Amino acid sequence: MQLWTGLGNPGRAYSGNRHNIGFMAIEAIARRHGFPPARAKFHGLVTEGMIGGERIMLLAPQTYMNESGRSVGEAARFHKIALQEVSAFHDELDLAPGKLRVKVGGGDAGHNGLRSITAHLGAGYRRVRLGIGHPGDKALVHGFVLSDFAKVETPWVEALCDAIAAHSALLAHGDDAGFQNKIHLAMQAAGFGEAAKA
Repeated sequence: MQLWTGLGNPGRAYSGNRHNIGFMAIEAIARRHGFPPARAKFHGLVTEGMIGGERIMLLAPQTYMNESGRSVGEAARFHKIALQEVSAFHDELDLAPGKLRVKVGGGDAGHNGLRSITAHLGAGYRRVRLGIGHPGDKALVHGFVLSDFAKVETPWVEALCDAIAAHSALLAHGDDAGFQNKIHLAMQAAGFGEAAKA
């Protein structure tokens, strides 16, 4: 079994935040692949299903971002899921809006959710980095990630989440490069090739 976690903050007040794009991505995957409704477990919301013949557990930690690792670590240990079978979907300031990159291991780039997972599990998990852009000034970052996507951004956010869901079998099979490429092509086809220069 693989464990895919979306990172975000729980509660309706945060649901539209840029910081919650990880939640949005795994919700799109669950919808696309007909996963059952999520249930409360491991300090999170959990659902399981099949993608491309692989068993996938989707987890949305309900611990707040900076404690995400408590939820992810508990689920991974309970199901004896190896670190390389864990993927974290998260917002990425250093990528243009609508861009996606996949990497295994590395630093946490100041992301509190990643830092928490690394503290609980180690660094060798897969990160699915979802570009949200940067406000341009480090002092503005906190407010930027904790504010909602603007209405004009909704089309590319939905297109990105839909593309992730549509091509997630490639990720399930470990074809990270193929997955990245398909997302890039899907975003171009949807008119967001220059990923929302806005």
